[in-house]
Amino acid sequence: MDGVVKGLHEDPHTLDVVDMGFLVDTGKQLILVDAGAGTWWGGGVLGRLAGSLRSAGYAPEEVDIVLVTHLHSDHVGGLTTQDGKRVFPNAEVYVAKAESDFWLSPEIAAKAPKDAQPFFQSAQAIAAPYIKAGKWHTFSGSEAIVDGVKIVPLPGHTPGHTGYEFSSKGQKILFWGDIVHAQRVQLQHPEVTAIFDIDQTAAAATRNQLLARLARENVLIATPHTSLFPALGRLHKEGSGYSWVPVVFTDRWDEK
Repeated sequence: MDGVVKGLHEDPHTLDVVDMGFLVDTGKQLILVDAGAGTWWGGGVLGRLAGSLRSAGYAPEEVDIVLVTHLHSDHVGGLTTQDGKRVFPNAEVYVAKAESDFWLSPEIAAKAPKDAQPFFQSAQAIAAPYIKAGKWHTFSGSEAIVDGVKIVPLPGHTPGHTGYEFSSKGQKILFWGDIVHAQRVQLQHPEVTAIFDIDQTAAAATRNQLLARLARENVLIATPHTSLFPALGRLHKEGSGYSWVPVVFTDRWDEK
């Protein structure tokens, strides 16, 4: 940890946390990839996604589909209020069957370590109103859900951790969930895992394979845990690791 702190030039007593969801307007549908933490994680510091959508001109009621990378509360907490109301009442929610079966299982939860219990409790409470409304859907493998969207299984972080690759006009963007937590460490050292990875060996193997492909194919990446807004970038091979080339945000366009 001393080496990490020195490398990042940061105060070891503070934590800069960023937690994003992404809205894709296909022209036909509004698709949300992950929903942020809501009030389920972060002690009230997070939970601004619904307000951000409104600021961008979209109402939560207009969202048609939510694609879930995994069921940790910092990625799905924004789906449901603490009193059990659906934040996206008209959305169909999709999650990998392996992910849903794991976190929503009372039997698995009962056998889980004490410090893991809150993850199970929050996942079950967040999913409940969508299940009751018939809007909770699971998928297996790489079956198609939406035209132009490819399901990319990315196991390791959680049992059903999944990425979603959107394609349009010959270009691709991958929403990769929690492939990377500490960008400045794990891109240079993909073998480094996070304590939140359920299967750390599988998580490292998935990351190694995926980073190589993304750099080779020059795929645009959307990553939820980076302070570089708008959290989009590409990978370049650099020595034994990779460097991040961010997309620079602009709201000004000159037409010529």
